[in-house]
Amino acid sequence: MARSSGAHDLCPVARAAQLLGDRWTLVILRDLATGCRRFSVLEASTGMSPRVLSGRLRALESEGLLQRRQYAEIPPRVEYTLTEKGRAALPVIDQLRQYGRTWLMDTVDEECLPHRHWRRARRALAAPPSQR
Repeated sequence: MARSSGAHDLCPVARAAQLLGDRWTLVILRDLATGCRRFSVLEASTGMSPRVLSGRLRALESEGLLQRRQYAEIPPRVEYTLTEKGRAALPVIDQLRQYGRTWLMDTVDEECLPHRHWRRARRALAAPPSQR
């Protein structure tokens, strides 16, 4: 996710595509849309190798899209949640989902079935923290 200098820095579409355009970024944000997730849960739901997932999570944390919380337990427990900046990307993912359903799906995609409660999750995340 390293930023390059040049004309693309002046274009908000190019900058957003650079940040969000990676397949794994969108999948991770999709999975965190419904709330806090442990590393092992993200690994299982995305199908990513631990090494790739760890690198992507570090990059997303450095970009301010998610927050990492580590607990001093044995075995270690690490949880990830979206930040405000990460939650702001959810409408983009929602639009990509709708586009895919409308124009690219011939059958039901089994991988997306766990995310069928997307709208309810978005409403829950939009609620003030005291109402969650």
